[in-house]
Amino acid sequence: MVESAVDAGSVTGRAGAAEAPILENFFGGKWVRSRAVETLDVHNPATGATIARTPLSTGEDLAAAVAAAKKAFPAWRDTPPVLRARAMFRFRQLLEDHFEELARIVTTEHGKTLDESRGSVRRGIECVEVACGTPSLAAGYSLEQIASGIDCNVFRQPVGVCAAIAPFNFPAMVPLWFLPFAVATGNTFIVKPSEQVPLSQKRIFELLERCELPPGVVNLVNGGREVVEAICDHPDIRAVSFVGSTAVARAVYQRATHAGKRVQALGGAKNFVVVMPDADLDRAMPVITESFYGCAGERCLAGSVLVPVGDAHGKARERMVESAKALKVGDGMEPGVSMGPVISARHKERVTGYIQKGASEGAKLLLDGRDLRVPGRENGFFLGPSVFDGVAPSMAIGREEIFGPVASITPVSTLEEAIEVMHAHPNANATSIFTSSGKAAREFARHATASMVGVNIGVAAPMAYFPFGGAKDSFFGDLKVHGRDAFEFYTDKKVVISRWF
Repeated sequence: MVESAVDAGSVTGRAGAAEAPILENFFGGKWVRSRAVETLDVHNPATGATIARTPLSTGEDLAAAVAAAKKAFPAWRDTPPVLRARAMFRFRQLLEDHFEELARIVTTEHGKTLDESRGSVRRGIECVEVACGTPSLAAGYSLEQIASGIDCNVFRQPVGVCAAIAPFNFPAMVPLWFLPFAVATGNTFIVKPSEQVPLSQKRIFELLERCELPPGVVNLVNGGREVVEAICDHPDIRAVSFVGSTAVARAVYQRATHAGKRVQALGGAKNFVVVMPDADLDRAMPVITESFYGCAGERCLAGSVLVPVGDAHGKARERMVESAKALKVGDGMEPGVSMGPVISARHKERVTGYIQKGASEGAKLLLDGRDLRVPGRENGFFLGPSVFDGVAPSMAIGREEIFGPVASITPVSTLEEAIEVMHAHPNANATSIFTSSGKAAREFARHATASMVGVNIGVAAPMAYFPFGGAKDSFFGDLKVHGRDAFEFYTDKKVVISRWF
């Protein structure tokens, strides 16, 4: 899901980049220039133009933000929860007031369509709405007379300074999976946005400045690997949230837990979409197509492998190709566009490399999106949708996370065989089944390895009041994202046993 700073783009020096503004960090209630010498170009993926420069901040930059957060923590912890919640109410209203502006920033820096950006901003706002319920949702519990004259109370207390390391694919939404819950429960917070898409968070922090939060409660540090490692190592950061590839999620989890932190690290995915012979394809196929190609396939819940069962194979294959061909690829800002570009030139090369691998390994390339051109956007990072049939689980395209607009079709004979294919894969983020059979749906849901399961749902994305996260190599940690788990993750339970003479 996440590329390193070296892989993500280009270090400043290219023509036109010098005029792009260098972004600042935010800590202690102020915007501050980074100590960094190097910067990374931020591109509009639809045009290839450089629109900003991200400073590759240093460990010293991170330490300054941690110091500001640590200083703010005691007073913020002592602030009544209802007052902390009111700050989130103000934040939520500001996000609503600037909803369209934020969606346009997301499309500009990421490339997804404007409707997709609107949907992601809406999802982020919903997290803030749930966090506004902190006075009730973070309440403890008690029992009197656990023994003669003795009572027991459980209080939820904030853990301290917390941090989130965000991916490129949902610039506005993913940090809002974490920040509102952490702040509303009394913690102070540091966000490290993806170096490829920092502009959404810049604008969101400008809105947070208007929420009457004390200096140091919310902080932002731009950067790449050095900042990530500093977050994992810093002794004053008590909790770390991460979203990205499996390899980096595992590394963050191991390094940060070794330093004594609580960690939730969401990793990569290979999501299987099973189609039974009794599926209503007229209703299912538009949903399935959006699952595979929405956001150009750059989301952790994207469909990756279509698994038609028995007689469903031929019909599902034909409909998949037909639906993919009908997609209009272009600049996400333009009306009628149904799929935008991928994030970067480097990522485009990576995806085209997988298409070449699939063809060389013997899969049948039914639709090749490599040669697509968008008139007037010749410098954009565009790929058309691709479809492979006859993909074996041992092939690279059947095994590895492509994170692009490539659909693999792996036909099987029975539902049991489809479940076996899922069980054999190390990732288990999300999965879906399309069927008219309650029995098949129940068996699938019971035996699926993924933690997020859809029944006639293309993208099994839980709402903000339910937990979000995968299993196996798709998730490292004990507590998932948002929902009730958020209040568990960002608080420690203190048990007070008392007797009065």
